[in-house]
Amino acid sequence: MNELFSRVSVRDYMPGKVEKDKIDRMLEAAMNAPSARNQQPWEFIVVDDREYLDALAKTSPYAGPVSRAPLAIVVLGNRDLMSAPQFWEQDLGACTENLLLSATCLGLGAVWIGIAPVRERMNAISDLFDLTENMMPFCIVAVGYPKERPQPHTDRNKPERVHYNGY
Repeated sequence: MNELFSRVSVRDYMPGKVEKDKIDRMLEAAMNAPSARNQQPWEFIVVDDREYLDALAKTSPYAGPVSRAPLAIVVLGNRDLMSAPQFWEQDLGACTENLLLSATCLGLGAVWIGIAPVRERMNAISDLFDLTENMMPFCIVAVGYPKERPQPHTDRNKPERVHYNGY
């Protein structure tokens, strides 16, 4: 469980590509997330082209790390795969967390950049990749080897927020 407690958001990366086997493993981990009614509505765009990375970095005011990353993964929700569409964001949140944790397990750094439900950010990604209406951008995950690994947060355990059998 070390990765659960050592994962941090990494926003600056060393030069150099992320190996294909590590990309495949992260995607495999992402697709093993729980999903409402097992709908698994996820699809991914793996981006390692510098022009696309720089364009992605402009889709949100918080997407700057993408311009410094050798890799980004755009997580999409496919409406055609949704049997419980009201839960698509929960499914993709679980999927994205698996992606982040697997990056840590593989010695990589990553950061989650929120896109949905902000319509202008979603539209910017849809326009960039010429997505059809059924594909809904959820987030971007910038990935690479960290220039520095920030220290894990030590102040997140808050037992006073845990309640048993009622509030």
